[in-house]
Amino acid sequence: MDQPKNYAILIDNKSQTKTLVSDLLKGIPIHGFEKLNNKNGLLFSRSEIERFMNEEERHGTKIITKDSPQSLKSMSSGEQKKALLAHLLAQKPDFLVLINPYDNLDVATQDYLREKLLSTSRSTPLVQVVSRLDDILSITTDFFRLDRGELVLYSNANAFWKANKRPTVQFSETIPPPIEAITVNSAELVNFKNVSVSFDGRQVLDNVNWTIKKGEFWQLIGPNGSGKTTMLSMITGDSHKGYGQDLTLFGQKKGSGESVWNLKEKIGYFTPAMTDKFNGYHTLENMVISGIYDSVGLYKKASDQAKRLAGSWVKLLHLQDKRKKQFHELTPGEKRLVMTARAMIKHPPLLILDEPTAGLDDENAALFVSLVNKIAQESDTAIIFVSHRTEIGLEPQFDYILEMNPTGSIGKASTRNP
Repeated sequence: MDQPKNYAILIDNKSQTKTLVSDLLKGIPIHGFEKLNNKNGLLFSRSEIERFMNEEERHGTKIITKDSPQSLKSMSSGEQKKALLAHLLAQKPDFLVLINPYDNLDVATQDYLREKLLSTSRSTPLVQVVSRLDDILSITTDFFRLDRGELVLYSNANAFWKANKRPTVQFSETIPPPIEAITVNSAELVNFKNVSVSFDGRQVLDNVNWTIKKGEFWQLIGPNGSGKTTMLSMITGDSHKGYGQDLTLFGQKKGSGESVWNLKEKIGYFTPAMTDKFNGYHTLENMVISGIYDSVGLYKKASDQAKRLAGSWVKLLHLQDKRKKQFHELTPGEKRLVMTARAMIKHPPLLILDEPTAGLDDENAALFVSLVNKIAQESDTAIIFVSHRTEIGLEPQFDYILEMNPTGSIGKASTRNP
């Protein structure tokens, strides 16, 4: 049996994929996809997982997890995608449409899924709809780009890769200084000593030792369920599990009288969920200003000094022409730049970036990485960068890696560039 055609469609964060995917699955003729005409295709996407979860909750019947004691909702992202793929393949489709299949997956699950898809591609055509070049499988034969609603077909692989090189971007302005510096007397900002945490008898952290000093850049990696979120919530004060532990934050022993607000004023924090859930009507400029007042959105009259400082950040981000635009109208990449500026406007001693590039296309991810590099090089802020993906071009001034094991213990703490 001959190797079937396998397709890749490169998209960006402005691409409207709904019509294209619908036409493919309905068998509507599309130039370049003639071999899929009148074929039965199935969809592998986050939206399909959510659809099955809704079906389970509404009818109380498990569909794609009927052979598992777990409900789909209780599974991790990786388990959900494995279950969906098994369900789809059991139906023996003529082809599969994959929408950003590796998003929000740990490295081990990405590797598993990639090998499974490579194996599947030998008999079942795959249509990969992806926003990152690194996600395109090596067996791809036909290359496209969805550009402003128009599907562009490339004559060969070389033409595609040449036309879609990863962008190199830089911010020319200098990081603006804060209105008032936040002082921390201790050189150590975070110190875990033999910290162990359990939830309902399940070990989440096992004898974790981790010290973060001023100005250091840490990448925190590890599989889903390895305790990364628990550690971050203990640092931010959002978890009560820090009490009774040998945990020191900004020179103060946990449980010695500090308040959550004392901790939060020393921490800048961003995760994409913050923008996904925010539906308020605030301008881009006001969202940056709100970081001075520790709010998400501006709810008080800003001082002239605050406005000038926010204006400097907006200029650095090259978003002056959009400063009065409503935040919810910005692109995903612009929102994340703005929220990072909001988190950094006071130059907190510690900046936590939790999966900050998840779901971004290559261009917006490159912009974000450039901003992080600038923060690392031009400020004294220590950074924790949590990501399952190794971002090309991420070159912090201080570069350490903390890798967690699935058991919640530290697998490795190392310097990338010794």
